[in-house]
Amino acid sequence: MYVGIPKESDALETRVAATPGSVKEIVKSGLKVNVESGAGIKSFISDDDYVNAGAKIVDSSDELLKNADIILKVLSPSQNEIDILKENSIFISLCQTTRELEMVRQVTKKSITAFSMHLIPRTTLAQKMDALSSQANIAGYKAVLIAASRLGVYMPLLMTAAGTIRPSKVLILGAGVAGLQAIATAKRLGAQVEAFDVRPVVKEQVESLGAKFIEVESDENDGVGDGGYAKETSEDYKKKQQELIHLHISKSDVVITTALIPGKPAPLLIPTTMVESMKPGSVIMDLAAENGGNCELTQKDKVIEHNQIIIDGTSNLPGSMPVHASELYSKNVAAFLTYMVKDGQLNLDLEDEIISGAIYSHKGQITHEPTKTLMDKEG
Repeated sequence: MYVGIPKESDALETRVAATPGSVKEIVKSGLKVNVESGAGIKSFISDDDYVNAGAKIVDSSDELLKNADIILKVLSPSQNEIDILKENSIFISLCQTTRELEMVRQVTKKSITAFSMHLIPRTTLAQKMDALSSQANIAGYKAVLIAASRLGVYMPLLMTAAGTIRPSKVLILGAGVAGLQAIATAKRLGAQVEAFDVRPVVKEQVESLGAKFIEVESDENDGVGDGGYAKETSEDYKKKQQELIHLHISKSDVVITTALIPGKPAPLLIPTTMVESMKPGSVIMDLAAENGGNCELTQKDKVIEHNQIIIDGTSNLPGSMPVHASELYSKNVAAFLTYMVKDGQLNLDLEDEIISGAIYSHKGQITHEPTKTLMDKEG
């Protein structure tokens, strides 16, 4: 069976779905790997690097796609790619199916078996396949560095001959993987860090990193959903949450928002009035921009200024660190792919929790229920 690694069709995407290291693992499993020429160039990987790892270089994207049994990508398939792919081929990428319904419709129409790395279940066995976490780690780290570069003040406490400089105050909204990495990075830079999350269970993790956990008093399971993810909270909780965030945000130099609810738009945590209560020169990094943003003023992939507050809606922060982002993502994908390979052949065990959790299209049917439900509503 042939695995194809095409160039990403989005000119702004710097990551690649396979590195020489992951190619070696895939070849070791008994599969053959073809890589489109130049696929790794934005991650500083040459064609020769892939050849030395056991891959064959293919000059034409069309040739690679039409001959591949399995395709690995970062982003979702474009319509042009779907048109070229063989029926019943396998496509693995990092896509949000509930936000890309037309793509899902076209993939299903072509009878492509498609998997999303977004849908990998959070289980112990699937940890090494968890692409969301590997990319979120980078986003949390880079968000702090970008915010620090935009501030007009120091991050750490400084004792100078001219006087003492107070440390910056950083507020993290959402203490998942990205939020925890943001806490750790801000602490390393010497900032005073506070963090909020609707899940009380993360308090210990936040405090272990040296940050102060701020919380709303409520039913302890109010914001806890399936798999440890956040879920929508009650109206009473939301009111208390807004009051609490408003109190702390007005004193913060940097706010980093990471709050997401699987399959739904990002919750609104920072309305315009709250932004306007912040100190001039403050920075908001909205890591939920791709899903609508946690700040009312966020514009996806734009950096704007409102009332002297900088609001950054960059949606692909992992792409700003393509070397490690590609290295980690490719390890996740290779782990998932080789998990399904037995004796050089793909073994699609649809009773397997990981495989059934990640698949969203198979034999002309949509297999991911939340996506199917949304499509049915659209008619």
